[in-house]
Amino acid sequence: MNIETLLQKFKATRINTENLCKPLAIEDYSVQPNENVSPPKWHLAHSTWFFEQFILIQFDKNYKVFHEDFGFLFNSYYNNAGKRILRPNRGLMTRPVVAEVLEYRKYVTQKIIDLVENNPSDEILKLLEIGINHEEQHQELLAYDIKFILGNQPTFPVFETEMHLKDETQKPEFIELKEGVYEIGHKDSSFCFDNELGVHKTYIQHTEIANKLVTNGEFIEFMNAGGYEDFNLWHAEGWDFINQNNIKAPLYWYKIDENWYYYNFNGLEKVNPNLPVMHCSYYEAYAFAEWKGMRLPTEFEWEIASEKLNSGQLWEWTSSAYLPYPNFEKAAGALGEYNGKFMVNQHVLRGSSIATPKNHNRKTYRNFFHTSSRWIFSGIRLAKK
Repeated sequence: MNIETLLQKFKATRINTENLCKPLAIEDYSVQPNENVSPPKWHLAHSTWFFEQFILIQFDKNYKVFHEDFGFLFNSYYNNAGKRILRPNRGLMTRPVVAEVLEYRKYVTQKIIDLVENNPSDEILKLLEIGINHEEQHQELLAYDIKFILGNQPTFPVFETEMHLKDETQKPEFIELKEGVYEIGHKDSSFCFDNELGVHKTYIQHTEIANKLVTNGEFIEFMNAGGYEDFNLWHAEGWDFINQNNIKAPLYWYKIDENWYYYNFNGLEKVNPNLPVMHCSYYEAYAFAEWKGMRLPTEFEWEIASEKLNSGQLWEWTSSAYLPYPNFEKAAGALGEYNGKFMVNQHVLRGSSIATPKNHNRKTYRNFFHTSSRWIFSGIRLAKK
C-alpha cells in the first residue's frame, strides 16, 4: 500500500470511529456496565493513544505529548508500555471529558499526517497500518459495547445504525469437505495479524458443514425442548455458568406474555425466527449442537470450506482452542503482547459480522474470545459428527 493510499485509509478510519459514536448522547460515552464493556470515550482515546505511543513518541523527535496522564488512563494491556488503570475502572472516569478526548484525537491525527507526509520510514508505515487495523478492531468492539450499554437501559433506546442482520432464507444444505491434507494460514502479501501466520498443513477427516447459520426459530425449538435444563447437553463448566448466572436464553432476550422479544438497535422487538441467532456463548453453541446430534466445526474446517460458505453476518464459534500456529513468533516489545499472550483459555471464531470493517473479513482471520462471551456478535454454524 503506497503512502497516499495509507494516509487516506488512516483519515477515513479516524472519521469512521467518531461517526459510529455520533448517535450517542453525551451521557452514554462514559458508561461501563460490566468489566468486558469499555466506555465509548475510552475506545476513542485508547485508539488514539496507540498511534501516539507506538509512532509519535518513538519516531517524532519534536512531538509533545498531548497530556501526561493519558498514557496511564488509556493504555489497555501493554505491560511494556507502562502502568495503567484497572480495566473494570474505565467507567469511573468522568474526566477527561468527551470534548477533551475529541481534541486529543484531532491533535494526534494531525501529528500522524504531518509525520507520514515528511518521508516516513518503512517501519513507520508498517506501524501505521497496524494502528489502522487496531482502530478498526475497536470500531467493532464499540458496536458490541454500545449495544450492551443501550440494551441494559430500561427504555431500550433506538440507536441509528446500518448494522442489521438479514434473514437466513437459503435452503438448508451441507457442504462436503473431502478427507485430505490442506494448507492453512495467510499466504499473500496483504495485511494480516501475526496470529494468522505461519502457513502450515493440516489433516482433515471427511465431514460436512452447514451452508447457513442457526436461526432464532431453531434456537427457540432448543429452548422449548428444555435445552437449558438438560445437563447432558452441556460441558460441566458451561452448565455451571448458565446456572450461576440464571441464563435461560441468548443475551438481550426477554419473555413477555409468552412471546420472546429481544433488544436490537431498533429497540425492543419481537424475535424474528428467520434471523440468525446471536449473542450465544460457546457453551450455548456447543449445547445446541449436541441437541441436534451435531458439532461445531474446527477453525481449520471452517477456513477450508469458507469460499463455499455464506458468511459475514456473525462471527462463528468453532471447536478450536486459540493456539499459536507452527513457527508463530511474537514481535519484540509491546506489540508482541497484541495477540500471543492471549493464547490460553480462549476459543476461535471465524468469519466476520455486521459490525466488522470490510477489509477484516478474510478467511484466515482468527478472532478469539473466552467461551463465556455473549455480548460479542457471535452465531452458530453446525457440522456433522
